[in-house]
Amino acid sequence: MVKRLPQKVFDSIYSKVPRLCVDLAVKNSQGILLTLRSIPPWKNMWHLPGGTVLFGETLEQAVKRIAKEELGVEVKVIKLFSPIEWPGKTVIGVHAVSIPHLVKITKGKIKLNNQAREFKFFNKFPTKTIKEHKSILKKIFT
Repeated sequence: MVKRLPQKVFDSIYSKVPRLCVDLAVKNSQGILLTLRSIPPWKNMWHLPGGTVLFGETLEQAVKRIAKEELGVEVKVIKLFSPIEWPGKTVIGVHAVSIPHLVKITKGKIKLNNQAREFKFFNKFPTKTIKEHKSILKKIFT
C-alpha cells in the first residue's frame, strides 16, 4: 500500500526537488472533462484533474487513484502525452513535471471532491483554463 508523506515532510522534499504529477484528460462523446478549481492554486480556473505520484506508485496507479479521489470514478488509460513543466517556484510553489494521460471512464458517476466545485465536458477549452493545460488540450482537440 502506498502511503502519503506527512505534509511537513512533503513540503520539505518538494522545496528541493521536482515534483512528479499526472493530469487526467477524461474524454467522452461530449468532449474533454475540465473541473473548475475551488481551492488555490488556480482558484476559479478550469483545469485537468491531477496530482502527485506517490512514492512506490506507477503512473497508471496514480492516474487511477486520482480519478477515484477527485472524480469518484474508475478509468482506463488510453494514451500518454508529452510532459507539462512548471519549473522553479511558480504559482504552485514548487518545480513540478506532470505527465498528462488521456483516459476513459469505465465505472462510476462523477462526484467531485473539495478541490473543484463544477465540471463540464468541452469541445473547445474555455478562456479561463490554466495556461499549461491549454497546450495539452490543443493536442487533444486537433
